[in-house]
Amino acid sequence: MSSNISSHPLVCLQDVRFAYGEREILRGVNLAVHRGQLVAIMGGSGSGKTTLLRLIGGQLRAGSGKVAVDGQDLSALSVRGLYAMRRRMGMLFQFGALFTDMSVFDNVAFPLREHTDLPAELIHDLVLMKLHAVGLRGARALMPAELSGGMARRVALARAVALDPMLMLYDEPFAGLDPISLSVTGQLIRRLNDALGAASIMVTHDVQVSLGLVDYVYFLSNGVIVAQGSPEEIRASNDPFVRQFVHAEADGPVPFHYPAPPLESLLDGAAA
Repeated sequence: MSSNISSHPLVCLQDVRFAYGEREILRGVNLAVHRGQLVAIMGGSGSGKTTLLRLIGGQLRAGSGKVAVDGQDLSALSVRGLYAMRRRMGMLFQFGALFTDMSVFDNVAFPLREHTDLPAELIHDLVLMKLHAVGLRGARALMPAELSGGMARRVALARAVALDPMLMLYDEPFAGLDPISLSVTGQLIRRLNDALGAASIMVTHDVQVSLGLVDYVYFLSNGVIVAQGSPEEIRASNDPFVRQFVHAEADGPVPFHYPAPPLESLLDGAAA
């Protein structure tokens, strides 16, 4: 775990609410993430985790409440200001989202070419450094179709940190990875966060792996934070929701069925 956690939050959400039309997704979320921290956001499917990432990344605007990054209220930023803020963030999408018609080298070089005026020679050296950090300097000439799933995720990670972001956002970074690739990717996320002195927010369902990496955990359910704490506190929790999720129990406060009328009433209506 990081020992260089700042005292002031880099990301701060205060009573954040958000809805798609009439469907409320977030219902008063409060959380804080500090520089040096790797924070996991966990919860069942549809609980609002990815929506939370999009709010922090400025892709969505809160219906009410405040989303602040580096002391700036995202809702108060102009379009130009929002894009400037986003350039200080890195994003690792669920399955990497590499450009399929670009080589590994060009994928990692893309943000450097788009957002800086660095000479080609320096971009070349920086790309090799980023690829070396994820163990793939030797794969720089390969195309995405030639990579395994784990390799593609590591290339995407190299691209995400190309601009040395202050904040990294991860949307299910371990999805679809075999155990070895999952472990390698997790250790890379931890190591890069500490090396950059950044803050990282990771949406994930991989409870046991994540609890061995992160500094803090927020559990989201039905649009609210229902539990939070260090990995040690989460493992020791007697909260029914936390226990169900951590121990993958079928019975608990998280239901299997999405709310619906009784099946009998639907069958009777069809018969009529």
